[in-house]
Amino acid sequence: MKGRILSLVSILLVLSAAAVAQTDPGPRGGAAGAGGPLASVAANQPTNILNFFNDGQIRFGTIDGVIKNFFAGEGGGLGPRYNSRSCARCHATPAVGGTSPPLNPLFEDGNAHGASNTVPSFITISGPIREARFVYFADASGNPDFSKPNGGVEPLFIIAGRPDANPCTTSNISQPNFAGAVLHNNVIFRIPTPLFGSGLIENIDDTELLKAVGGNPFGISGTLNRNPNDGTITRFGWKAQNKSLEIFAGEAYNVEQGVSNELFTQERPTPEEEQALGLPDICKLNKMPEDHTNFSASTVGTPSDTVAFAMFMRLLAPPTPTTSTPSQMNGQIVFTDIGCGACHRQNFITAQSDFTAGLNNARANLYSDLELHHMGTGLADNVVQGNAGGDQFRTAPLWGIGKRLFFLHDGRTSDILAAITAHQSTNSEANSVILNFNALSVSDKQDILNFLRSL
Repeated sequence: MKGRILSLVSILLVLSAAAVAQTDPGPRGGAAGAGGPLASVAANQPTNILNFFNDGQIRFGTIDGVIKNFFAGEGGGLGPRYNSRSCARCHATPAVGGTSPPLNPLFEDGNAHGASNTVPSFITISGPIREARFVYFADASGNPDFSKPNGGVEPLFIIAGRPDANPCTTSNISQPNFAGAVLHNNVIFRIPTPLFGSGLIENIDDTELLKAVGGNPFGISGTLNRNPNDGTITRFGWKAQNKSLEIFAGEAYNVEQGVSNELFTQERPTPEEEQALGLPDICKLNKMPEDHTNFSASTVGTPSDTVAFAMFMRLLAPPTPTTSTPSQMNGQIVFTDIGCGACHRQNFITAQSDFTAGLNNARANLYSDLELHHMGTGLADNVVQGNAGGDQFRTAPLWGIGKRLFFLHDGRTSDILAAITAHQSTNSEANSVILNFNALSVSDKQDILNFLRSL
């Protein structure tokens, strides 16, 4: 009898171990392994480039107000509509240049200096930073008109109520109807993309990306998003909709903080206002563009914030992975064998660069093909951007994933295993790969999760 009990206990222990073995080990501890400059930039090669990195990093973290220095030390140009008050508040974890932090700063941003905002229900204190888009235009009650696709970013907050925003009031400007959009399932989300190693991504030649398209045995057939004017490949953003880091920075400065700049020269209205009359003039409190080249700083001037942001991102080093364990090394092999590497391509070699040696003919271990793939009904957001359709997304680079807190384009999960399984749904290109993953042993699945958390 005693032997039978011991055998039963042993079986239960084995089953219990198997049940807990296939789990996301969670964000890696220890040093951030990211946030610093490329090695050649840290060595100040060429001379003075480290100053550009440091200057861009400082500006990246500067809090913006409506009127520059109305509140001591704050930049200017915020609003009239905005999502946050600085780049670094959203790109924060595991270091400046990353993505959503563990405590959401949008509660503070929405009410800073007396701003009269209601934080939308989909923003939670321990959840991801989210940018909101309405899929369709809607009436005042939030009822969507399915004949009118929208897809534009809806700013979360307004500057009304702040003393530096007087005389802009809630009678001039108001928050979008988020409650109605949530009620009618007419809102989708995007979370901040990590920026580490962005200069390497920018410097991959189009020819190298084209060579990687197709040619795999897993039924995956990606495509590349393109700039409609010159036809070159775009590569930044969840749908690879932006061509370069400077365009990426200029658009984000305008969309996320409401700061007009030399690339996006006007204050932006909401998508609904753009169809109507635009923003009331009473809420436009600065000359345009608010961010611009400073001609008085020296005989040749100093660059705008937008240029400094782009240079900071360009010179950021890629994340540093950990030393691989036997489990992680096996996980990398299995990851490739079952087809994950068909989209999450391990590396590209960059082109020559005149910025710094760290970008010149360098190996970019990004684990992405930068292509658009159909991800099926489960992940579709029904937003079209360039060549990217409603269920297509750029393959998310996996370098640095070991430190991330939130996954997928909308931050719906903090669990890598859940993110993997979400790749499977009707019409997803990843279906056969996920079937391969599901057929793995518990230990091989765990090894893949351990491998991903090592990146």
